[in-house]
Amino acid sequence: MFLRHILSFAFAVSALPALAVTLGDDGLHKTDWMRETFLDLREDLEEANAEGKRLMVMIEQRGCIYCTKMHEEVFPDPEVTATIEDAFFVVQLNLYGDREVVDFDGVAMSEKDLARRWNAMFTPMVMFFPPEVPEGVQGNAAAVATMPGAFGRGTTLDMLTWVRDEGYFGDEAFQRYHARMIEERSAAQ
Repeated sequence: MFLRHILSFAFAVSALPALAVTLGDDGLHKTDWMRETFLDLREDLEEANAEGKRLMVMIEQRGCIYCTKMHEEVFPDPEVTATIEDAFFVVQLNLYGDREVVDFDGVAMSEKDLARRWNAMFTPMVMFFPPEVPEGVQGNAAAVATMPGAFGRGTTLDMLTWVRDEGYFGDEAFQRYHARMIEERSAAQ
């Protein structure tokens, strides 16, 4: 009887999703694909370009249930993880953080002041940047796409793919691209 209870418990625990999500001292979720940098966004962009990757800045906050959803349900998906690791240089910022960040226009300020400057109202907020940002332009004006809030696996994967492939240069806006991808996935089933 005792052994049966132990086996039932072990089976129940093994059926739970694997939560390999780590929280940092700042209360934000940490992953292996996030970069520790000096938070000079021009330097981060140069490093991303040197690696053949796109710069992706994630603004998150402690206790954000939507950030948790993304880190526990979406980012661990093997295809999403592989796309991020292969194509993106990811820098994480804290919506209320005090670390110094240098925006693309050379202005230095705290993370929270940068978030305010970029009009970050929701977390997570993911911003994607082109390979080149003109001198004097701040980040929110330079971003080629912004993902405000938590999205499901398909929407996130489509956004990552659309940005990676520079879909913003084409005639197909993200919403149309995403609708087409949904149709293609449905037809393939």
